[in-house]
Amino acid sequence: MTAANQRLDPPGGAASLAGRPVARIGFGAMQLPGARVTGPPRDRDAALAVLRRAVGLGVNHIDTAQYYGPDVANELIHAALHPYPEDLVLVSKVGAERDDRGAWMPAQRPDQLRAGVEDNLRSLAVEQVEVVNLRLLDAEQHHEAGSQGVDLASQLAEMVALRDEGKIGGIGMSNVTVDQLRQALPIGIACVQNAYSLLDRSGEPLLDLCREHDLAWVPYFPLGSAFPGVAKVTEHPAVLAAATALGATPAQIGLAWLLAHDPQVLLIPGTSSVDHLTENVAAGQVEIDEELMTVLDGLVDPLG
Repeated sequence: MTAANQRLDPPGGAASLAGRPVARIGFGAMQLPGARVTGPPRDRDAALAVLRRAVGLGVNHIDTAQYYGPDVANELIHAALHPYPEDLVLVSKVGAERDDRGAWMPAQRPDQLRAGVEDNLRSLAVEQVEVVNLRLLDAEQHHEAGSQGVDLASQLAEMVALRDEGKIGGIGMSNVTVDQLRQALPIGIACVQNAYSLLDRSGEPLLDLCREHDLAWVPYFPLGSAFPGVAKVTEHPAVLAAATALGATPAQIGLAWLLAHDPQVLLIPGTSSVDHLTENVAAGQVEIDEELMTVLDGLVDPLG
């Protein structure tokens, strides 16, 4: 039996996503394309190795998008893993596209959402994508998009139609508000993807709503990001001290805190490095005791 086929304990423990069993630590494919998520990877063989190693480590939840590259992340996933393991859950998203210069453009109309799903089906070579997230625009993006602003009811209706046709298995939402999620709940939602980390808990009310309705909470920027104004978890003194005390890395502390914070949390940390991937998956073995949780919980007012 090869390493890729071995049945390992699910990294971070077991959970459910759209009715499918998944490990709580998955993999995000956004970092596999080239710089600024544009063009091919600098090292294609390394990118393929990361995907194969992820599956070998027990990861069975991969998050991607056709517009990563564009057309790059999905092609790499197909090249590395097709035919896919039976337990692999592929999750994608629609609502954006890239122009010729690699800029991020809104693609929010129902016909564009459908085209995005069709592109994912084609590039991944599947008859159904297990979950597709509707990635909504924030207020500033809506203003810039002008006529692209589409009412949420029309978008949700198209996602339901795609689900009814069997092209997607579950509907997720990304970059949503509490009111938008409440509007969507009656159609049946599988997961929510919003920014959230140890140092950014502005999404706590959304997490509460996910907990109430048993929805998976899949944070992006789980360790902060390189964008200006976004707190970097791995640079906080309390995180550095915890890492030293536990013999872990600061990134592992940030990821382990998320897993311990709430059972609804599923992680999709991304990387283009096998070593970094192994480190991320090993975060599921880091145990944060009650005393340390109290310290870490107290770093930020979750409602502030």
